[in-house]
Amino acid sequence: MLCPALLFCLWITACATTSAPVPLGDAELTAQAYSGQFNFLDVYDPFESLNRRIYKFNAKFDQYVFLPAINAYRFITPKFFRAGVSNFFSNLNEVPVLANSILQIKPQSSLVTLGRFIINTTVGIGGLWNPATKLGLDKKNEDLGQTLGHYRVASGPYLVLPILGPSNLRDGAGMVGDRLFRGQVNPLYFDETASTHVALYGVESLNLRYLNPFRYGQFGSPFEYDLIRYFYTKQREFLIAQ
Repeated sequence: MLCPALLFCLWITACATTSAPVPLGDAELTAQAYSGQFNFLDVYDPFESLNRRIYKFNAKFDQYVFLPAINAYRFITPKFFRAGVSNFFSNLNEVPVLANSILQIKPQSSLVTLGRFIINTTVGIGGLWNPATKLGLDKKNEDLGQTLGHYRVASGPYLVLPILGPSNLRDGAGMVGDRLFRGQVNPLYFDETASTHVALYGVESLNLRYLNPFRYGQFGSPFEYDLIRYFYTKQREFLIAQ
């Protein structure tokens, strides 16, 4: 039986749109790297000492819990099964994407997202398949943190959340809001069912980590914390500006 603390961690992780730091590699950020435009100190991080401790905890949790679980998940399940699980949860999260597209008054994004949800829920059998993408309806990336940033709400201090990874005060609050959006609409009754079957939240959190290629220590640099803090902040600024 899973201990209550681990169940709580899995539930928190399932609340995020991503787990652990996001992959890097946007063309604009890469160009900055080669042009020497980095200023790693140009991030408001008043809780740096605490953030670094949480960062180290996250790295250990990832090494001893998430990665072994992902390896077992890959070994036990066939690829088509994992693809179906990923499609299902991606379809559920079209709800907060739609809500935030509407809040930002983005009609094209709203219509595409609504179309994706309807097609994938019906033709895609509850979202297990993703025919909408094959029809040219590409997935949009919107969340409440971006919506708040769109309306000039300041990001606030940089935060490293336990298990979830890099964030800030605005984006952390946005995660909670996005979960509420999904819970209110309650597509396919998943959240209602998962509230009494905690293992479903564990599956969702495992899927999120499975999809994220980031690995702690992959940069081979003593300044990895600074790199991730900088890239996360700039990537969020880029998404908000779109």
